[in-house]
Amino acid sequence: MIELYTDGAYNPGLGQGGWGVVIVEDGKKNLFSGTAKNTTSNRMEITAALEGILKTPQNSEVVVHTDSQYLFGCMTQGWQRKANVDLWEKLDQAVKQRKVRWEWAYRNTSPFHKDAHELAFGLAGRVEAAAVAPSAEKETSGVPVKKELTHLDEAGRARMVDIGEKPDTLREAVAKGLVRMQPSTFEMISKGGMPKGDVLAVARIAGIMAAKQTPFLIPLCHPIQISEAKVDFVLHKADSAVEIVAAVKSTGKTGVEMEALTAVAIAGLTIYDMCKAVDRGMRLEEIRLSRKSGGKSGTIALE
Repeated sequence: MIELYTDGAYNPGLGQGGWGVVIVEDGKKNLFSGTAKNTTSNRMEITAALEGILKTPQNSEVVVHTDSQYLFGCMTQGWQRKANVDLWEKLDQAVKQRKVRWEWAYRNTSPFHKDAHELAFGLAGRVEAAAVAPSAEKETSGVPVKKELTHLDEAGRARMVDIGEKPDTLREAVAKGLVRMQPSTFEMISKGGMPKGDVLAVARIAGIMAAKQTPFLIPLCHPIQISEAKVDFVLHKADSAVEIVAAVKSTGKTGVEMEALTAVAIAGLTIYDMCKAVDRGMRLEEIRLSRKSGGKSGTIALE
């Protein structure tokens, strides 16, 4: 029995994807990876599985572990394959020549899958990664960059997007931001010396509460059930800056990017409010989505 642990990633900031596969046989593991330009996260997921399977002997028994809802659904549940036809044909041919079983893998539950994940994301984010000839296919089910605004109907009126037909999947999002301040203010926050109390403890609670209240703050956001919300801080002494990192999880039909971004914004505003008496020149900067996963668009790493 040969086991494959696969993962794929896409970095739209670099226009670059990466894939990784770990092959485990007889207690030994081998790692393989590659990159592609002008691709999508879904293509990278398929490529990881294809490249891994092709490295196994014909007629061998193979188990493929994947956390890609797209790949798993197409190979085991008959999901429609409207895009990536070239890769699906190659994958089907490779599978016919072997006894392949597909297993759903929750993210990072196996050290082998962690290895595949790190390979894919590492290559997707490398500026010096080798380019692969771009595909002529444009996949509509990949990274959701659309010409039209989804929250406007044909007449230009605001609407809430209908997500009723979407499958429930595990959704995760990480957002980040910075609060820059005077060195003296940074020292007071670091030592808990602000008159209003522990700034970061209060900001953490504020950020978590904000994530839960996002549909009441942002018009047209869907109310969702959040399974986990975390807000952490990284202190950058040399820059006199507090970095805010918010991570949100949910299992449902729509993503949690807005919840993570809202958590960062409100945590930052809370820091400002608690410290403005001593430093009105603080700046809340660089609020952005860092990473998201789940749903049709798969995994997107922005830094």
